[in-house]
Amino acid sequence: MIDAVVIRGLTKRYGHQRALAGIDLELRSGSMCALLGPNGAGKSTLIGIVSTLVRASAGEVAYRAGRTSLPGGSRLRRLIGILAHDSFLYGELTAEENLRLYGELYGVADADRRAAALLDEVSLEGEARRRPVRTYSRGMVQRVALARAMLHDPRVLLLDEPFTGLDRSGSAALARTLAGAVARGCVMVVVTHDLEALAGMADHVAVLRRGKLEYEARQAGGYSYAELKELYHRHAD
Repeated sequence: MIDAVVIRGLTKRYGHQRALAGIDLELRSGSMCALLGPNGAGKSTLIGIVSTLVRASAGEVAYRAGRTSLPGGSRLRRLIGILAHDSFLYGELTAEENLRLYGELYGVADADRRAAALLDEVSLEGEARRRPVRTYSRGMVQRVALARAMLHDPRVLLLDEPFTGLDRSGSAALARTLAGAVARGCVMVVVTHDLEALAGMADHVAVLRRGKLEYEARQAGGYSYAELKELYHRHAD
């Protein structure tokens, strides 16, 4: 169980280019953080580091269970799910085959049942599940990639532009899925420009600008679309 992810002094450089500059942030279980900012602000870099896929130049990320910091390595990575720009899906395999493969990699008990339930949850129809992923639309790929990210019931879920390519029904299905994960105590971070999709769900807002944490706040009950939009334009533009 991960109760919080505590980020202190996080810095990332790519050569002479600074992507992140001393970020301090605490992410809590049962909470959704809307990570906002313009393109190039460092959002994808931040979640890449939190996911353990990217190495920080300085600073630390501590994954806390109570007062205990969990050690890194494969056991920690099994507690983290990430949806990135790359779907991490195999185009020649079907949705069911992709999830079965990841289920084996993560040691998911009853992976077939879990995969079927998640594909129901993200509203991928039965016939499509048995077609190669390379034949899917962008929105369909996004749905399967989300199911992959959630297959092993991660305690930390990091989503980079999860609503990309989804139609209205797909966005609504995703919103229900995310709300359910938060209710189960997941630590969740969502990077998106689709502020309306997070209305009423995100109760924590962090705005990055030029690699720095420009603004952070929490609000019980979540932020409305109007509030998210106003915060974005005030601190990110």
